[in-house]
Amino acid sequence: MSPTSQPGLLRRFLRWLFSPSAKWSVFALLLLGVVLGFGATVGTQVGVAWSGTNEFCGTACHSHAQFVYPEYQKSAHGHNRTGVHAGCTDCHVPHSYPEKLIYKARAGVRDVIAEFQGTISTKEKFEARRWELANHVWDDMRANNSANCRTCHNPETWDTSKQSEDAVKSHKKFTSGKATCIDCHTGMAHAEPVEPEDAGKADKTKPADDAKAEPKPEAKPAGEEASAAKS
Repeated sequence: MSPTSQPGLLRRFLRWLFSPSAKWSVFALLLLGVVLGFGATVGTQVGVAWSGTNEFCGTACHSHAQFVYPEYQKSAHGHNRTGVHAGCTDCHVPHSYPEKLIYKARAGVRDVIAEFQGTISTKEKFEARRWELANHVWDDMRANNSANCRTCHNPETWDTSKQSEDAVKSHKKFTSGKATCIDCHTGMAHAEPVEPEDAGKADKTKPADDAKAEPKPEAKPAGEEASAAKS
Protein backbone atom coordinates (compact mmCIF):
# COMPACT_ATOMS: atom_id res chain seq x y z
CA MET A 1 0.00 0.00 0.00
CA SER A 2 1.45 3.34 -0.99
CA PRO A 3 1.81 6.15 1.61
CA THR A 4 -0.83 8.17 -0.19
CA SER A 5 -3.40 5.39 0.34
CA GLN A 6 -2.91 5.23 4.16
CA PRO A 7 -6.10 5.90 6.17
CA GLY A 8 -6.47 9.32 7.76
CA LEU A 9 -5.29 10.09 11.28
CA LEU A 10 -8.79 10.02 12.73
CA ARG A 11 -9.62 6.69 11.09
CA ARG A 12 -6.38 5.13 12.34
CA PHE A 13 -7.09 6.38 15.86
CA LEU A 14 -10.63 4.94 15.85
CA ARG A 15 -9.34 1.62 14.49
CA TRP A 16 -6.77 1.50 17.30
CA LEU A 17 -9.34 2.49 19.91
CA PHE A 18 -11.84 -0.23 19.04
CA SER A 19 -9.46 -3.01 18.01
CA PRO A 20 -9.02 -5.96 20.46
CA SER A 21 -5.84 -5.72 22.52
CA ALA A 22 -3.18 -8.39 22.06
CA LYS A 23 -1.40 -7.43 25.31
CA TRP A 24 -4.21 -6.79 27.80
CA SER A 25 -6.79 -9.28 29.03
CA VAL A 26 -10.43 -8.37 29.46
CA PHE A 27 -9.97 -8.50 33.25
CA ALA A 28 -7.01 -6.12 33.08
CA LEU A 29 -8.99 -3.67 30.98
CA LEU A 30 -11.95 -3.85 33.35
CA LEU A 31 -9.65 -3.36 36.34
CA LEU A 32 -8.04 -0.36 34.66
CA GLY A 33 -11.49 1.12 33.99
CA VAL A 34 -12.52 0.64 37.63
CA VAL A 35 -9.32 2.29 38.88
CA LEU A 36 -9.68 5.23 36.51
CA GLY A 37 -13.38 5.63 37.36
CA PHE A 38 -12.68 5.49 41.09
CA GLY A 39 -9.91 8.04 40.74
CA ALA A 40 -12.11 10.38 38.71
CA THR A 41 -14.96 10.07 41.24
CA VAL A 42 -12.74 10.71 44.25
CA GLY A 43 -10.96 13.55 42.47
CA THR A 44 -14.28 15.17 41.59
CA GLN A 45 -15.53 14.92 45.17
CA VAL A 46 -12.30 16.34 46.57
CA GLY A 47 -12.45 19.20 44.08
CA VAL A 48 -16.10 19.94 44.88
CA ALA A 49 -15.41 19.90 48.63
CA TRP A 50 -12.31 22.07 48.32
CA SER A 51 -13.98 24.62 46.05
CA GLY A 52 -17.02 24.70 48.33
CA THR A 53 -15.31 25.90 51.51
CA ASN A 54 -15.90 29.39 52.86
CA GLU A 55 -12.18 30.06 52.68
CA PHE A 56 -12.10 29.30 48.95
CA CYS A 57 -15.28 31.22 48.12
CA GLY A 58 -14.53 34.10 50.45
CA THR A 59 -10.83 34.66 49.84
CA ALA A 60 -9.56 32.87 46.74
CA CYS A 61 -12.28 32.54 44.12
CA HIS A 62 -14.11 35.83 43.59
CA SER A 63 -12.46 39.23 43.43
CA HIS A 64 -15.57 40.81 44.94
CA ALA A 65 -15.43 38.44 47.91
CA GLN A 66 -13.28 40.96 49.74
CA PHE A 67 -16.37 43.18 49.87
CA VAL A 68 -19.13 40.64 50.56
CA TYR A 69 -17.39 37.97 52.66
CA PRO A 70 -17.04 40.26 55.71
CA GLU A 71 -20.78 40.95 55.43
CA TYR A 72 -21.47 37.24 55.61
CA GLN A 73 -19.13 36.75 58.59
CA LYS A 74 -21.07 39.35 60.59
CA SER A 75 -24.50 38.04 59.57
CA ALA A 76 -26.69 35.58 61.47
CA HIS A 77 -25.69 32.88 59.01
CA GLY A 78 -21.99 33.40 59.69
CA HIS A 79 -21.92 34.19 63.41
CA ASN A 80 -24.60 33.66 66.05
CA ARG A 81 -25.15 32.58 69.66
CA THR A 82 -25.71 28.88 68.85
CA GLY A 83 -22.70 28.42 66.59
CA VAL A 84 -24.85 26.86 63.84
CA HIS A 85 -24.04 28.51 60.53
CA ALA A 86 -24.69 28.16 56.81
CA GLY A 87 -21.72 28.38 54.47
CA CYS A 88 -21.49 30.01 51.05
CA THR A 89 -22.35 26.85 49.12
CA ASP A 90 -25.19 25.98 51.52
CA CYS A 91 -27.07 28.98 50.14
CA HIS A 92 -25.70 29.38 46.63
CA VAL A 93 -25.12 25.84 45.30
CA PRO A 94 -27.66 22.98 44.90
CA HIS A 95 -27.20 20.17 47.40
CA SER A 96 -28.16 17.21 45.21
CA TYR A 97 -26.40 15.54 42.29
CA PRO A 98 -26.10 16.01 39.36
CA GLU A 99 -27.53 19.51 39.81
CA LYS A 100 -24.57 20.49 42.00
CA LEU A 101 -21.98 19.59 39.34
CA ILE A 102 -23.99 21.22 36.55
CA TYR A 103 -24.41 24.42 38.55
CA LYS A 104 -20.74 24.59 39.56
CA ALA A 105 -19.60 24.06 35.98
CA ARG A 106 -21.97 26.70 34.63
CA ALA A 107 -21.24 29.21 37.40
CA GLY A 108 -17.51 28.54 37.12
CA VAL A 109 -17.43 29.43 33.43
CA ARG A 110 -19.55 32.53 34.03
CA ASP A 111 -17.37 33.69 36.93
CA VAL A 112 -14.11 33.14 35.03
CA ILE A 113 -15.42 35.30 32.17
CA ALA A 114 -16.50 37.99 34.65
CA GLU A 115 -13.09 37.91 36.33
CA PHE A 116 -11.29 38.38 33.03
CA GLN A 117 -13.63 41.23 32.09
CA GLY A 118 -13.15 42.85 35.50
CA THR A 119 -16.81 43.87 35.74
CA ILE A 120 -16.86 43.64 39.56
CA SER A 121 -13.17 43.89 40.38
CA THR A 122 -13.54 47.03 42.52
CA LYS A 123 -16.00 47.97 45.24
CA GLU A 124 -17.40 50.78 43.11
CA LYS A 125 -18.02 48.44 40.16
CA PHE A 126 -19.59 45.83 42.41
CA GLU A 127 -21.88 48.27 44.19
CA ALA A 128 -23.05 49.56 40.80
CA ARG A 129 -24.20 46.03 39.91
CA ARG A 130 -25.19 44.74 43.38
CA TRP A 131 -28.93 45.13 42.78
CA GLU A 132 -28.72 43.35 39.41
CA LEU A 133 -26.57 40.48 40.75
CA ALA A 134 -28.74 40.06 43.84
CA ASN A 135 -31.84 39.76 41.68
CA HIS A 136 -30.20 37.00 39.62
CA VAL A 137 -29.69 35.01 42.83
CA TRP A 138 -33.21 35.74 44.07
CA ASP A 139 -34.71 34.66 40.75
CA ASP A 140 -32.84 31.34 40.98
CA MET A 141 -34.17 30.83 44.50
CA ARG A 142 -37.73 31.61 43.46
CA ALA A 143 -37.43 29.16 40.58
CA ASN A 144 -36.65 26.25 42.93
CA ASN A 145 -38.89 27.44 45.79
CA SER A 146 -35.86 28.36 47.92
CA ALA A 147 -34.69 24.74 48.00
CA ASN A 148 -31.36 25.59 49.61
CA CYS A 149 -33.06 27.52 52.42
CA ARG A 150 -35.36 24.59 53.11
CA THR A 151 -32.40 22.23 53.47
CA CYS A 152 -31.83 23.77 56.91
CA HIS A 153 -35.21 25.36 57.63
CA ASN A 154 -37.86 22.65 57.53
CA PRO A 155 -41.42 24.05 57.61
CA GLU A 156 -42.67 20.77 59.09
CA THR A 157 -40.64 21.37 62.25
CA TRP A 158 -41.62 25.01 62.79
CA ASP A 159 -42.91 25.88 66.25
CA THR A 160 -45.30 28.72 65.46
CA SER A 161 -45.85 29.39 69.17
CA LYS A 162 -42.30 30.78 69.24
CA GLN A 163 -42.81 32.95 66.16
CA SER A 164 -44.07 36.50 66.04
CA GLU A 165 -47.54 37.23 64.73
CA ASP A 166 -46.11 38.76 61.56
CA ALA A 167 -43.87 35.71 61.00
CA VAL A 168 -46.83 33.35 61.36
CA LYS A 169 -48.82 35.34 58.79
CA SER A 170 -45.90 35.39 56.36
CA HIS A 171 -45.20 31.68 56.78
CA LYS A 172 -48.84 30.91 56.00
CA LYS A 173 -48.21 32.48 52.59
CA PHE A 174 -45.30 30.09 52.13
CA THR A 175 -47.21 26.97 53.15
CA SER A 176 -50.09 27.96 50.85
CA GLY A 177 -47.69 28.39 47.93
CA LYS A 178 -48.21 32.15 47.60
CA ALA A 179 -44.63 33.07 48.52
CA THR A 180 -41.22 31.52 48.99
CA CYS A 181 -38.46 32.17 51.54
CA ILE A 182 -36.50 34.71 49.53
CA ASP A 183 -39.57 36.88 48.98
CA CYS A 184 -39.29 38.03 52.60
CA HIS A 185 -35.77 37.10 53.71
CA THR A 186 -33.50 39.16 51.45
CA GLY A 187 -30.35 40.61 52.96
CA MET A 188 -29.91 37.70 55.37
CA ALA A 189 -26.23 37.04 54.71
CA HIS A 190 -25.22 40.18 52.82
CA ALA A 191 -26.09 43.85 52.91
CA GLU A 192 -29.54 44.59 51.54
CA PRO A 193 -29.03 46.02 48.04
CA VAL A 194 -30.55 49.41 47.34
CA GLU A 195 -32.94 49.47 44.43
CA PRO A 196 -31.81 51.99 41.79
CA GLU A 197 -34.10 54.96 41.28
CA ASP A 198 -34.62 54.07 37.62
CA ALA A 199 -35.67 50.48 38.41
CA GLY A 200 -39.29 50.02 37.41
CA LYS A 201 -39.42 53.54 36.02
CA ALA A 202 -41.39 52.43 33.00
CA ASP A 203 -44.09 50.84 35.15
CA LYS A 204 -44.34 53.89 37.38
CA THR A 205 -44.72 56.29 34.47
CA LYS A 206 -47.22 54.16 32.55
CA PRO A 207 -50.37 55.38 34.41
CA ALA A 208 -49.35 58.98 33.76
CA ASP A 209 -48.87 58.24 30.09
CA ASP A 210 -52.22 56.49 29.94
CA ALA A 211 -53.84 59.45 31.65
CA LYS A 212 -52.40 61.79 29.06
CA ALA A 213 -53.71 59.56 26.31
CA GLU A 214 -57.29 59.61 27.64
CA PRO A 215 -59.54 61.94 25.57
CA LYS A 216 -60.63 65.03 27.42
CA PRO A 217 -64.36 65.85 27.52
CA GLU A 218 -65.39 68.44 25.01
CA ALA A 219 -65.76 71.94 26.46
CA LYS A 220 -69.28 73.33 26.34
CA PRO A 221 -69.95 76.74 24.88
CA ALA A 222 -70.12 79.57 27.42
CA GLY A 223 -73.84 80.00 26.77
CA GLU A 224 -74.65 76.41 27.56
CA GLU A 225 -72.60 76.54 30.76
CA ALA A 226 -74.46 79.70 31.89
CA SER A 227 -77.86 78.08 31.18
CA ALA A 228 -76.86 75.01 33.14
CA ALA A 229 -75.76 77.16 36.04
CA LYS A 230 -79.11 79.09 36.15
CA SER A 231 -81.15 75.90 36.03
